[in-house]
Amino acid sequence: MLLTEETPVVDTGNTAWLLASSALVLLMTPGLALFYGGMAKTKNVLNMFMMSFSAIGLVSILWLVYGFSVAFGDDVNGFWGNTTQYLGSNVATDALWGALDIPVYVFIAFQMMFAVITVALISGAIADRAKFAGWLVFASAWATLVYFPVAHWVWGGGWIGTTVGALDFAGGTAVHINAGAAALALAMVLGRRVGWPKDRFKPHNVPMVALGAGLLWFGWFGFNAGSELAADGIAALAFINTQVATAAALVGWLIVEWLRDGKPTLLGASSGAVAGLVAITPACAFITPPGAVGLGVVAGVLCALAVSLKYKFGYDDSLDVVGVHLVGGLIGSLAIGLVGTAAVGGIAVDGLFYGGGFDQLGKQALGSFAVLGYSFVVALILGFLIDKTIGFRVSADAEIEGVDVVEHAESAYDNIPLGGRGPEWFGNADRVEWSEPARSSRVGCPRPDHLPGGSTDECLVRPADEADRASVTLEKLDHP
Repeated sequence: MLLTEETPVVDTGNTAWLLASSALVLLMTPGLALFYGGMAKTKNVLNMFMMSFSAIGLVSILWLVYGFSVAFGDDVNGFWGNTTQYLGSNVATDALWGALDIPVYVFIAFQMMFAVITVALISGAIADRAKFAGWLVFASAWATLVYFPVAHWVWGGGWIGTTVGALDFAGGTAVHINAGAAALALAMVLGRRVGWPKDRFKPHNVPMVALGAGLLWFGWFGFNAGSELAADGIAALAFINTQVATAAALVGWLIVEWLRDGKPTLLGASSGAVAGLVAITPACAFITPPGAVGLGVVAGVLCALAVSLKYKFGYDDSLDVVGVHLVGGLIGSLAIGLVGTAAVGGIAVDGLFYGGGFDQLGKQALGSFAVLGYSFVVALILGFLIDKTIGFRVSADAEIEGVDVVEHAESAYDNIPLGGRGPEWFGNADRVEWSEPARSSRVGCPRPDHLPGGSTDECLVRPADEADRASVTLEKLDHP
């Protein structure tokens, strides 16, 4: 092809950055699986992984077939795009996206990863009790009816971004408020877990939680800085703001823990980091780095306090999706109307604290609560219909047995037999008869790795019998 001055040429630098960012955002979903899996019970780890990985499979296909068209096709009426414009994404490989000089397929792939993780985020609210088939139906329907249209409202030329003028750089409304509201609805539909809130539900593997948070933090640079769709100064601003806001939120959460509970925890540090990532997402290109630090501290403190709301209002949000993503998304979105400033170059208006008045704050509030209300109502209806038809919650017996075994016929750890209970009986019974092959003079006591925390303090030790198996009765004391 003969090139002329008018012939568009792919910007290889921007394209390379966006390809790398797409891969970073994809990595966030396995990171989320680790984060959620570590916080779940031992007998439900694989189910949490399956809900995240199934979102990758389902949503990727739906996005390719029609999701991208609904979200980013030419606006039809402010609510959805031309549903056939990119049907099957049958576009030329040399077609470019707008005036950005990046291939359309690169933009499709980048936004695909956003759709995937938004759906996966919801799963944390229904940990320990959801049927996998019910989840698959919900994930497909919610992505189609909620995420795809909302992405159009916010980013694709729809009414929130164009008519209202609300700003969302990388997903405060379209991703986090959206998923958090749906999570609240599903927590209400499925009801409380067996034993909640009386029993203590502790994470079974805090190092796994921290590893997941670390992968989320790493991938989030593609999420935020990649949303500039170019390797330029605004991307650099989003990058540094993401880092310092997350760091500040981590510290803010730990301060709350230290003052409230007397001890800072690794779980708190991991949760605080995620809260900071959520809050900075919509505002990362619209505020200064000092403003990002302030936003991070506020998000860390408020989200740490917000996770306790479930006990006050009685909804069982298993892994605190509402307290972190819904509340954090609202904080970040509204912050644009407060500390957003045109001085950074990524926004054309100033927020309230920079002399811009309440105008942008009102726009942010309208956009945020519109998405919250729509997502909540649709998720509530979908969850109710699924529960009344194919069923959305496992039985009480299946919940006690473990969702991994019941739904997937496998377990994450060798010491949980496929046909029976492992150490997770601590959360569901007062006494149990435990048998072990003779191993030592402390044969009556299960191995330390069979008990939470590696403790053998609750064991009744009997003399070893080298020839026979010894049985021992264990008392439930203070285990989750």
